[in-house]
Amino acid sequence: MLTEPIIMCSPALHFSCDYFAGQIEATGASVTSFKVGDKVMGFGGVFGIGSHAEYITFPEKEGIVLMPDNISYEQAAACLEGTYYSAAGVNYLKPAAGQKALVYGATGAIGSADVQFLKYYGVYVTAVCGGDKAELVRSLGADKVIDYKTQDFTKDEERYDYVFDAVDKTGFLTCKRLLKKNGIYTSSGGFQYLLWSLITKITGGKKVLFIAPGDIKGNLLFIKKLIEEGRFRPVIDRTYPLANVAEAFTYVGTEQKTGNVIITLDA
Repeated sequence: MLTEPIIMCSPALHFSCDYFAGQIEATGASVTSFKVGDKVMGFGGVFGIGSHAEYITFPEKEGIVLMPDNISYEQAAACLEGTYYSAAGVNYLKPAAGQKALVYGATGAIGSADVQFLKYYGVYVTAVCGGDKAELVRSLGADKVIDYKTQDFTKDEERYDYVFDAVDKTGFLTCKRLLKKNGIYTSSGGFQYLLWSLITKITGGKKVLFIAPGDIKGNLLFIKKLIEEGRFRPVIDRTYPLANVAEAFTYVGTEQKTGNVIITLDA
């Protein structure tokens, strides 16, 4: 008999190997936070859930929350993985109203969330993206747009409290001149930035911050709150049925997607 885990399924589930949105089909005897029929969304953590599936079990007290009533399953699935990484980083930094930030890769899953979360905190945001996406990022709240295809963003005359590389395409040395005296550079890249963070902590001044994702449930609740308040909306590029999951991965591998790509399960 099930105890702690929750079993979830739904004819309209949306799963990836990292995040999911669906309906609870059954619960263990000791589960108190959720009931059968609840619509939920969740994030399986940095190392993922491990599969694309219609049914999974998931612990009650881990990264799972009730879905907001004002979004669909597709939208809920798009409010997770990249959105979670963005929330974890922005909330860790706790930016103040009136500060300035540059977001490189502002149309990706992380970058499009960065723009919105920074605006929630009252930060002035410069978005770096393709010029054809300028209208999109402005609709998300960007104050200024730099078209990386026609402009060299490193020659921008603004000086920023934060530079977010949401696609790990730049580097601290490339962006250093854009930072204010004690400005912070952070990237969606991996552990190489841990070394940079240690070096710049010793040298002082402009620095790299390596943010280890944490507090999954807390950040999911933050995302949920902003969705319910109409202060965050996910960007969805396209959806694929589960049968075409290989095609979805191929498309994502082109690094040309805008926002999120969603896998759907049909009834």
